[in-house]
Amino acid sequence: MSKVPTAAYSIGLKIVLDNVPGTLGRFAVAIGEAGGNIAGATGFEAKGPSVSRTIDIHARDEAHGRKLVEVANTLSGVTVVEWWDRTFRIHEGGKIEVLPLCGVADAHDLAMAYTPGVARVCMVIHDDIAKAHDYTIKKNTVAIVSDGTAVLGLGDIGPEAAMPVMEGKALLFKEFAGVDGFPICLDTKDPEEIIETVERIAPTFGGINLEDIAAPACFTIEDTLKERLDIPVFHDDQHGTAVVTLAGLTNSLKLIDKKPEDCSVVISGMGAAGLAIGKILRDAGYGELIGVDSTGSIYSGRDRLNFAKEWFADHTNPDRMYHAISHSGPVKFPKNKVSPSGEKFILDLLDRRVKQRLGSRQPDGEEHVKEHEWFKTLDFGKVFAKEYTPELIPRKEGVFNFFTTEAAVDSY
Repeated sequence: MSKVPTAAYSIGLKIVLDNVPGTLGRFAVAIGEAGGNIAGATGFEAKGPSVSRTIDIHARDEAHGRKLVEVANTLSGVTVVEWWDRTFRIHEGGKIEVLPLCGVADAHDLAMAYTPGVARVCMVIHDDIAKAHDYTIKKNTVAIVSDGTAVLGLGDIGPEAAMPVMEGKALLFKEFAGVDGFPICLDTKDPEEIIETVERIAPTFGGINLEDIAAPACFTIEDTLKERLDIPVFHDDQHGTAVVTLAGLTNSLKLIDKKPEDCSVVISGMGAAGLAIGKILRDAGYGELIGVDSTGSIYSGRDRLNFAKEWFADHTNPDRMYHAISHSGPVKFPKNKVSPSGEKFILDLLDRRVKQRLGSRQPDGEEHVKEHEWFKTLDFGKVFAKEYTPELIPRKEGVFNFFTTEAAVDSY
């Protein structure tokens, strides 16, 4: 649940107010006290004793939106005519459509846009395929291809459920770049079938944008299509994320006057985006790179690596450090002592493990951790200087095993 009202959960209210001073003010106060945020008001129309308005209100989640409607219904002098979920409203019927670029007002227009005139254009392209970029939609149209296996943070939800996201990407292409994109959601998870399908539809498009295809299949699909097609192939989840990360990190270093080669970078998550980020940072000359997945840090010779992670292991983490961010071990940190915020980070991890393992729900859980004899002897400086390894950290009462055990990692 969102902690603050957002447009993602906004509602629209069509209300009729008694046309007397203070009615609209009471409505606004009631919505605000209930945690809603009025984002807009349209459709002002006064008709005798009443005023009609359409109000847009940001809510925290769906339940909160319904609660705001209930609040409005309880107010005297306020009548809720109807209400709707604004996010679902803009998705009704989809978010994109095909529009003509030329009019067909009479038979003469029809004869040029379609038969018989169109045959002349067809033969020009037949004689020179490159002319398709001049005389068809190809030059400015992108296929947005997905199998629905890695949609947002929702996972494998299938091609139909992936359509709203692919439509949204087409909308962004058009709004921000003037490029026409069309969703192609495929009912197959087989990489070879996806490759074959895209190959067969490629003549229609000037580029292929792969979207929300799970790793490691996405790597095979992209690499193969790049070899076989003569148009650009781009996997947004990999390269779009990687480019933005490189830009943000590089610009941040300028503010602190630090060079990329002097940085140690830990990447949390080694899916399509994480691997691509690692590759682009490596190519950009960043220093020590360590990737971390659900098993732990990635290094050459580790088990549970797919072919993409094996490549990453062979080209990063030469010291074979196996310290994960929080689950399988501490992170190497270039300091000989920990900052107060770093100590709080460790405390939070320990406190969560105490509560999970012991069922503790007391508000003084952090103090419970601090009083533990093991914690009192823990040298934070050594933890962050990589002098503690999973094997060296003692296991006391099964509480602090989150540093070492895979079972604890899976349950975290």
